[in-house]
Amino acid sequence: MARLALLLSVLFYASAASAQEEKPAAQGATMGQLIADGYEIKAAVPNGKRFVVFLQKDTTGYACELANLSSSQCGKIN
Repeated sequence: MARLALLLSVLFYASAASAQEEKPAAQGATMGQLIADGYEIKAAVPNGKRFVVFLQKDTTGYACELANLSSSQCGKIN
């Protein structure tokens, strides 16, 4: 139940952040930027006190590590 609440919070944060950010998807992009560029969340898994969220668009994928709801680090994985 807590994981579902966290995932919903992440989705809410990402959609709110995407309305404010305009950078194209690139190495070091935020999750909000990637979602605004059309990337879809495919999975979210716990990693200690953080979550790793996997996003995909066509054949390109990103992994984003969420430290909290206002901080994410994303990197291209393929």
